[in-house]
Formats: sequence, C-alpha cells, structure tokens
Amino acid sequence: MNIHEYQAKALLRSYGVPVSDGRVVFKADEAKSAAGAMDGPLWVVKAQIHAGGRGKGKFVEASAGEKGGVRIAKSVEEAADHAAKMLGRTLVTHQTGPAGKTVGRIYIEDGSDISRELYLALLVDRVSSRISFVVSTEGGMDIEEVAANTPEKILSFNVDPVAGIQGFHGRRVAFTLGLEGKQVKQCVDMINKLYKVFVEKDAEMLEINPLIVTTDGDLKCLDAKMSFDSNSLYRQPDILSLRDESEEDAKELAASKFDLNYIALDGEIGCMVNGAGLAMATMDIIKLYGAEPANFLDVGGGATTEKVTEAFKIITSDPNVKGILVNIFGGIMRCDVIAEGVIAAVKQVGLKVPLVVRLEGTNVEKGKEIIANSGLNVIAADDLKDGAEKIVKAVKG
Repeated sequence: MNIHEYQAKALLRSYGVPVSDGRVVFKADEAKSAAGAMDGPLWVVKAQIHAGGRGKGKFVEASAGEKGGVRIAKSVEEAADHAAKMLGRTLVTHQTGPAGKTVGRIYIEDGSDISRELYLALLVDRVSSRISFVVSTEGGMDIEEVAANTPEKILSFNVDPVAGIQGFHGRRVAFTLGLEGKQVKQCVDMINKLYKVFVEKDAEMLEINPLIVTTDGDLKCLDAKMSFDSNSLYRQPDILSLRDESEEDAKELAASKFDLNYIALDGEIGCMVNGAGLAMATMDIIKLYGAEPANFLDVGGGATTEKVTEAFKIITSDPNVKGILVNIFGGIMRCDVIAEGVIAAVKQVGLKVPLVVRLEGTNVEKGKEIIANSGLNVIAADDLKDGAEKIVKAVKG
C-alpha cells in the first residue's frame, strides 16, 4: 500500500526525522490560508499523486510553458494560484502511464535553501530477506539512471536483523555521502530513526530523494515516498487509515475486498488462474501465441464459488477484455468449484466475449460435466498450450 508524500512526512516527523513545515490542501479556496500559515519567503506547491516524476510531469491540456506538478511560489497569492491550477487536473508522469492521475490534493510547504542534494532509501532486499540501505551522492535524479550510468556512485548494504541498526551503519552512510562535522551525528541519528519507523510500521520501501544539506549545514528530508506490506495492515490501523482508494485501480480495489490477487494490465485476454506460478506461465504463453494478457489474477487455493464469481465479474468489467482464459489446476482448489463459479458469474453478468476453460486436477471430470451441462458457449481446452492457442485464435480470428 502506498501513501502520499505529506502523509509520509507526517509519519517521519512523528519519529523526529527533520522535514519541512507543510499543509495539505483539498480545495482551492484553502490554499491561501494554508500558505499564509507558513513563514516563506518561498513556498513549494506539490501535486499529491501515487507516482514519481511529478516535477517533470505534464498536465493534460497544459498551456504553453506551464510547469509540472512541483512549483515554486514567491508569495502566498502565487502559491494559491498554483494550487488552484493543479487541483482536479490530470497529471501525466513517466510512472503514471499515458492515462495519468487526477490531482485531488496539494501539499504546500516551506521552501528550503539547498547546498547539496543526496539520495537515501530503505527497502526489503528479497535476496537476503533483510532491510537494505541504498545511498548515493546523486540526489534529485532518477536512481535507475544513476545505476545505469554511474553505478560506482551507489552504496548498498544490508542490516543484520539480529544485531539491528548500529552506529557504524549511520557513519558508513555519512562518509559515503561526504558529510562532515555535525552532519555525521545528524546522519547517525536519522538512520536510526528511519530504520525504526521502517520496522515498526511494516514498510516495504522508504525513499528520500532528495535528502538535502541546507546552507546552514543541516540534513533535511525534502521528499519522502513510502509503501507498506499490505499483508501487515491488519496490525497497522494507523497506516491503513492513510489509504487513498481514489489512487488505486477500481478493479484491483474490488479484488482486494474478496482476497483475490489481481493486477490490471494493458492486454486483451483476461486470465483466471489458481496459483501465482501458473498465472505467470499463463500470461507468458498468451504472449508467446501473439496476444497480451489483460490481468494477473490468482484466485488462490481456497477460493469459494462466491470468490470465483467476483473474480469473473472483475475480469469482464474491463472494457479492454476481448476474451477470457480460465486455467485451473486443481490441487487444493477443486475444479467443480471453479466450474460452478464461472457458471454463476456468467448468469449474473452475461458472456459477451469468447471463453476458453482448461481444467485439470481434483474433481476435474465433475467440473467438466458441470460446464458441459450448463448450456454455456464455452470452448474446452485439454492443456495450457491448447488453451492459449484457442483463446488467441478466438480473439484474433
């Protein structure tokens, strides 16, 4: 689960991490009073969406010379004007895709005098199963670009979960970033606090880009991006309360309410599969035969008829779907349950596109019998290869 920058900064502030003073604005008429509550003389006006690259992004139907989603204002009035021009508009960045995201909230914060820009991130290293720090002197840039062009400027190291965070970790970061004097002590303190919030709040990623050194020689987090382990939210009610459902794909949101693993994609063939590995293989073989999957959908091993019905509804709600491939290998999941769910879903939402069903495993003959006697116009497949060939042929003719 992702949260907005202003929410991440409020969380960091509660742990004593230095961030700028700021106010969130939901309506244009709130912007002037929000900016006036801060000192100035510079204000930074930031569009709040769950995507990076806001500063380089462009608004749909932007006027010539109009700036992106992060703007500098030299007066309260100018800050309010920037906010009014961004709210309710669609911002397109390299992470949103061409559809962009609608800006529903603005963050106005005090400007900072910057001496240096640095990069700092914490994430879960899936190779070592440990929390990893990634630091670089090249702050303010896309870290992917730095990794591709100047990988020697990036330091990455893991923290032993038994020993936990230690002073030498902070000093290692400080020396890598070329910090001096009081900045080293500040860095050690900041690293300790960032690690603490990461562990206590079940974070998956915390990126500060840039981490700045001010002209007064102090460290400050100028930006903050955080995401959390969705499987831990049951024990993080304060984090769950920060969820902005308007930033999520409506189909993915509906799937999460039925404990379905669903990710929307850009293709034309909807997939309903049980098991993540089989789902990936199904997507791959669809591409092999010349089409594109419209989604990743794992109904899981313990799916009920109700869950399968909802999964089918979610797939058919995507207007890009031109055909559906159901590929079930019944181990824990029974093929007759899948068959009953598919039939129930078709009766509720109708079937306007070709449907190929491949069943194998537990109660497979019963499942095939249920579908055969349903009166549905279903194309049966013998195996995964056969199913992929038939659905691609049905869609592409």
